[in-house]
Amino acid sequence: MAVAKLMAGMKLDDLGIDKEIEIDHVAVKESVFPFNRFPGIDTILGPEMKSTGEVMGIDRNFGTAFWKAQRGAGQELPTEGNVFISVKNKDKRNVVFVAKKLSDLGFRIYATRGTARVLSTNGIAVETINKVSEGRPHIVDLIKNGRINMIINTPSGKNPKLDEVSIRANAVQFGIPYTTTLSGAQAVVNALESITTDALRVKPLQDYFLNGR
Repeated sequence: MAVAKLMAGMKLDDLGIDKEIEIDHVAVKESVFPFNRFPGIDTILGPEMKSTGEVMGIDRNFGTAFWKAQRGAGQELPTEGNVFISVKNKDKRNVVFVAKKLSDLGFRIYATRGTARVLSTNGIAVETINKVSEGRPHIVDLIKNGRINMIINTPSGKNPKLDEVSIRANAVQFGIPYTTTLSGAQAVVNALESITTDALRVKPLQDYFLNGR
């Protein structure tokens, strides 16, 4: 009823509603897409794609809330292992911070030639791996052999290259967590830092909203 009155032009003050509510938690919503039902499909979202549902993660900080949301969506972020990074030229400079954080957390970094060059120049230990088009052994071989635990791969443009499509399709097929945006990669790093430095807390949903919290 209050929402209808607001839509009709009334103000919050008219309804006696306090405009500022302090909360001590963060909620992250994540969409769930049925990519695993369509083998070989590229995971880059288009206007025709629809999610099959949504999940939410809640905690006292963004990192842990994001981690919970990813887990609820079926993407289990690893706390160790090998990470493959290949990003478009526009993202190469900014991915350095992400790669440094992952390296500090103990991950081993693999990257395609251009990305590896930038990371190495910035003092990050990285192993160069071929693109599919550059011959074997290439990145998809590593994925199929179970040697990659997470993938960061930003698309190069409106018409993704066959290499990129193959990487993302195989990530889905073999259940490897991946992100296709730099902001997503930064959120993943935030989540990994949170769950490796702080104990995971679980409590009923209602507890977050009692007494206005």
